[in-house]
Amino acid sequence: MKSGLQRRLLVLLLLPLLFLAALNTWFDYRLADSAALEKDKQLLALVPLLADSIVGAGPRADAPPQMLMAPPLEEFLDGRGANAAWAILDLDGQVLLGDRWLDAPLPTTREPEFYSDEYGGVLYRVISQRVFTSAGEMVVRLSDGSDTRQQWLLQLVLKVVLPNVTLAIFGYLAFSWAIRVALGPLIQLKDAVERRSPKDLSPIDLEASPDEVRPLVEAINRVFGLLDAQAQGQARFIADAAHQLRTPLAGLQAQVEAWAQTVNGGGQADWRDRAVGMHDPSTQGALTHVTLRAEQVLKLRDAARRTSQLANQLLALSRVDARSAYMQPMQRVDLPQLCEALLEHYLDIAARKNIDLGLELHPAHVSGYEWLLRELLSNLLDNALKYTPASGRVTLRCGTSYLAESAQTHAFLEVEDDGPGIPMGERAFVLERFYRIQGVEEEGNGLGLAIAQEVALLHHSHLQLKTGGQGQGLLVRLELAT
Repeated sequence: MKSGLQRRLLVLLLLPLLFLAALNTWFDYRLADSAALEKDKQLLALVPLLADSIVGAGPRADAPPQMLMAPPLEEFLDGRGANAAWAILDLDGQVLLGDRWLDAPLPTTREPEFYSDEYGGVLYRVISQRVFTSAGEMVVRLSDGSDTRQQWLLQLVLKVVLPNVTLAIFGYLAFSWAIRVALGPLIQLKDAVERRSPKDLSPIDLEASPDEVRPLVEAINRVFGLLDAQAQGQARFIADAAHQLRTPLAGLQAQVEAWAQTVNGGGQADWRDRAVGMHDPSTQGALTHVTLRAEQVLKLRDAARRTSQLANQLLALSRVDARSAYMQPMQRVDLPQLCEALLEHYLDIAARKNIDLGLELHPAHVSGYEWLLRELLSNLLDNALKYTPASGRVTLRCGTSYLAESAQTHAFLEVEDDGPGIPMGERAFVLERFYRIQGVEEEGNGLGLAIAQEVALLHHSHLQLKTGGQGQGLLVRLELAT
């Protein structure tokens, strides 16, 4: 805005002002030139009077001629004072009477000649002409130092350029201030749109918008409305589909889990014992059949778990994506209490893999959405326990820390494990939805970290992915304003 519309307005306002200043300068020069022509005519009219003022030759041959100034000429010289000069020269160029500095080369013709000469810091306009006088042929010269054309440059600087430059500077400052004040609501509107979250599609307040841009704001609001309706429709579809899938998936998973428990808990072993005890070649086929059935049941159990987890994550993602999250008031969240509640839920999962699930708590409170922070920690802990090998370590931390770059104290949540970690080149991509690192054996949907990142963005923060404290594994950190 500042480099575009404001700059164009300043240029469009200042260009006419500069044009008028240049036009004023040209007119001033033309006026000075016209006045100078009038001065030349005045000097030309006084030359015959100066010639007629020579009343006779001197008493001796080497004496100067006798002068009797004509009243108009005397009045001209007295009126100009030091800015006027005259001289009478013989045909050899010697000054007989008048000012000695008017000793320039003689004119070559009998026509009057004008030239400029500087003397005593004054630029004079001089007329020189051969004339016939009562004392013989001589050269008369008359000069005027008040010629407007000779002083026009100084007058141009003092009377035209300097005032116009001053006017242009004050005009620029005044125009800049006026434009900044006039465009203030428009710039505020631009800043408000720039500060908006990509998920905030609420309409812009028309009453706070200038009349000139209200049609544009109305068009933007219509686009926002269409995008909001589309986003909410997609969120509702995902939420409805995930919600409808949860019940049949839960029943399917329960049935498959029962079959898998039967196979692992004794069914497969009993079949093997019977087949071995019968020492019948047909029992080998029975044993093979039992082994294949057990593998199929276990694969079906894993597929049911992944599908159920995907439905739950899609439902969680739709809740995080929903714009209604912005409409809910934030509340004071006790981070240690939140971490303790989650730890109890994941202790059994950690025990099955013989993982040391630890908790490091320090007092910390934040203003946020408790159910979203619980969802974030659930996804982080679920990922850590899934990818950490047996007999590994997973630690959940919370507390406060002082950040030197912002000179503020922030609360933090951390989940650290000593698993395989995430390569540096992959860390920018794992926060995207459905992204899976190539070569990872563990099954997953690529949504856990994406959901956690969405929750972090709702809290005006972002996830930090670092290497674990022992140089291996992964440390995921979220910093929150207290």
